[in-house]
Amino acid sequence: MAEIFSEDDDIIVSDNENKELYERHRFVADKGQGMLRIDKYLSNLLGNDISRTRIQEAADAGFIRVNDNIVKSNYKIKPYDITTISLETPPKDFTIHGEDIPLNIAYEDDQLMVINKAAGMCVHPALGNDDGTLLNALAWYLKDSPNFDANNPRIGLCHRIDKDTSGLILIAKTEHAKTFLCRQFEEKSTERTYNALVWGVVKDDYGTISGSIARDSRERQRFMVYPEGENPKAKHAVTHYKVLKRFAYVTLVECKLETGRMHQIRVHFKHIGHPLFSDSKYGGAEIVKGNLFAKYKQFVANCFELCPRQALHAKTLGFIHPKTNEFMQFDSDLPQDFKNLLEKWEKYSPNNDE
Repeated sequence: MAEIFSEDDDIIVSDNENKELYERHRFVADKGQGMLRIDKYLSNLLGNDISRTRIQEAADAGFIRVNDNIVKSNYKIKPYDITTISLETPPKDFTIHGEDIPLNIAYEDDQLMVINKAAGMCVHPALGNDDGTLLNALAWYLKDSPNFDANNPRIGLCHRIDKDTSGLILIAKTEHAKTFLCRQFEEKSTERTYNALVWGVVKDDYGTISGSIARDSRERQRFMVYPEGENPKAKHAVTHYKVLKRFAYVTLVECKLETGRMHQIRVHFKHIGHPLFSDSKYGGAEIVKGNLFAKYKQFVANCFELCPRQALHAKTLGFIHPKTNEFMQFDSDLPQDFKNLLEKWEKYSPNNDE
């Protein structure tokens, strides 16, 4: 379901008479629909896409209609009511056009591709990132392929990684390949590991983080772990990790996903008090561990400059090939910014701060 507003949009309350509005959402109430306030009704339908407060503000602005009549938040929905939400701006066109963007291709055949994605590249167009995405690059690279259409959801991305996460991502070239490969992600039979640099010295050599994840009600661009049963929208998530190397105030860990929730590694390590280094969304882009000496502050500032994004890399990827049924395993080197960051921490000594 498409979003009504971008995360940063403010709703402007205005007189919409004589203004052209563009329909964004349309819902028809079921015949068994009970009497329910429209703001709650829409909040249930739209889930995490928009808060109830935003829905109420949209109603105050005259953007919500029932059976073509403008209604307020306290309107009680009835069976067969037709509810529409409109805005003064037309819906965003996310049609994917080819762009000549270099791709780091780890593997390719007639069924699939494995791409080593650079940090900073979105995998698909979204609000605030209209172009320059991995799908735009694939649309250009495969423009002469008669079977590939970047706008066809039945082919293409088999999974996603965050914009500022680097590493391996799997692309299906055919509908059969996508169905076959996506089933493996759903059944958790793929093998994926990530390398992450986290704040603090992780005590145990091995561990498992379990915690249900949903959007943070206070900041909807972030996610958080909720206590069991507190949030019905929270999804079960499990991350296994092992320590690869400990430094003075940070730790390099390898993470293996049992589930694949949005921001899962970032949220889980934040939850146990070890946010990812340089992760601005989850508190890792400030000094979390260490001392207050000026030399140390400058050292950390230099580290942030070397790697100005969360220190997270999708390092390995394993799956069964959709045509040969053979298991395939891929490994990728850490990108240079991540390597530079580790080298700097390797040389750091707290004794030099005073």
